[in-house]
Amino acid sequence: MTREHQKGLSYRDAGVDIDAGNSLVERIKPHARRTARKESLGGLGGFGALFKIPEGYKNPILVSGTDGVGTKLKLAIDYNRHQHIGQDLVAMCVNDLIVANAEPLFFLDYYATGVLDVDVAATVIKSIADGCLIAKCALAGGETAEMPGMYQAGDYDLAGFCVGIAEENLIIDGSKVAENDVLLALPSSGPHSNGYSLIRKIFEHAGVNPEIALLSDNTSLIDTVMEPTRIYVNSVRHAMATGLVSGAVHLTGGGFQENLPRSFDRNLAAHIDLDTWERPEIFKWLEHHGDVGAEEMLRTFNCGLGFILICPKADANLVMQTLSDFGESPIIIGQIIENKNASVTFSGAFS
Repeated sequence: MTREHQKGLSYRDAGVDIDAGNSLVERIKPHARRTARKESLGGLGGFGALFKIPEGYKNPILVSGTDGVGTKLKLAIDYNRHQHIGQDLVAMCVNDLIVANAEPLFFLDYYATGVLDVDVAATVIKSIADGCLIAKCALAGGETAEMPGMYQAGDYDLAGFCVGIAEENLIIDGSKVAENDVLLALPSSGPHSNGYSLIRKIFEHAGVNPEIALLSDNTSLIDTVMEPTRIYVNSVRHAMATGLVSGAVHLTGGGFQENLPRSFDRNLAAHIDLDTWERPEIFKWLEHHGDVGAEEMLRTFNCGLGFILICPKADANLVMQTLSDFGESPIIIGQIIENKNASVTFSGAFS
């Protein structure tokens, strides 16, 4: 093209750098390749992601989910903690899918920013690939949107989309949950990706610098709250393969009171014994420095438990052993009771 034809404004003048976007695609291709499954078709760069239905399913049902990481992303940006935030994104999607006993198949991400920082974006997408490897799903594609004027300098936003598959007759929908079933809980790695608007408010209220303030184990507050969300795919799916699990709960936004009732009949309730586990220190710190009440804590945070499986009491030991065989430390925290007036009840001390 001659100089004469290069007059006038360009997309770069408007704030969008196409070359930077192309550079990012080249940098993330190896990360997508390492997550590929045998059913993956094609690679990054096409208009749509192609994926074959896995063999072995008789009546396959597709299960899909989408989520973000909330304002945990704000802390990642403010404190330059981008290296694990992608695992949070994957976890929030795949942990929802396995509630139905679905196998995560492939994942797509959406990364939006005002001005594309290729290094930051590549770090984030690498961590998405890391999460996909843990969940054994393929990073099949995504979208990077550079939108000048929509975001302040340095800001970006994330969304994730996951598709899974389940055998129709093995889908867990809570319909088999019965009175006296027990609740088996799996530990979280911290607040996961929920309640971070309140966490940030408590930091502000307490007047602390989370990079400097330490917990009793000398771990900084920022390290503790930025611990990536656990991905429960491997252990939970093996437990469900026993055929003994009647229900499952991902303890995400809304905590115990909002999430447990999604997994059983309205005439039943989950009774939680708060004496059965000790909350990790970070939750005690948040409660104390924010003067947060027990009910609000339980409705906002997972309080140290990230996933719950429900099964008949007679089968609890076998399900717990299976979970233990795959690296979990399950505990019984309560049972299903008949209660038409409340869907979740508590006993014991909130300690």
